Amino acid sequence: MSTQSTAAPVRTQVVVQAPIQRAFEVFTQEMKSWWPPDHHIGQGELSEMVFEARVGGRIYDRNTDGGECTWARVLTYEPPERLVFSWDISPQWEIESDPDRTSEVEVRFIAESEARTRVELEHRGLERHGEGWEGMGAAVGSRDGWPKTLEAYAGRLAA
Repeated sequence: MSTQSTAAPVRTQVVVQAPIQRAFEVFTQEMKSWWPPDHHIGQGELSEMVFEARVGGRIYDRNTDGGECTWARVLTYEPPERLVFSWDISPQWEIESDPDRTSEVEVRFIAESEARTRVELEHRGLERHGEGWEGMGAAVGSRDGWPKTLEAYAGRLAA
């Protein structure tokens, strides 16, 4: 008899010096301005990151040669408080085309004051990726994973 492990969600948060609306807009519409440049799996030089702001929209990278790499789907879009997107990247850091083998990332934006927002991120369902999910969970939960990404995001809002 075999049993499948369930991954504990990866959770991290950051407080940014921005009103909630601005924090949400920068996260969704200005991703290229803050996303770590070494966190892309597409081929070629990155031209832009596109977040299609609707349920069913895509999150994708477009390269300077026009090629696209869709790495997420928008599952929930509730501006400016919450969004959920799929993580369509396999444990081998390649695009996963089977939606049953993807995890999801929930991002919540909580106003702490008119000019300050707490951003909470939870990456869950990593075990759905199948063999190798433990390594992916360790990577996204490591200092160079989501914490580095949210730190870059906070830095963009502080600039």
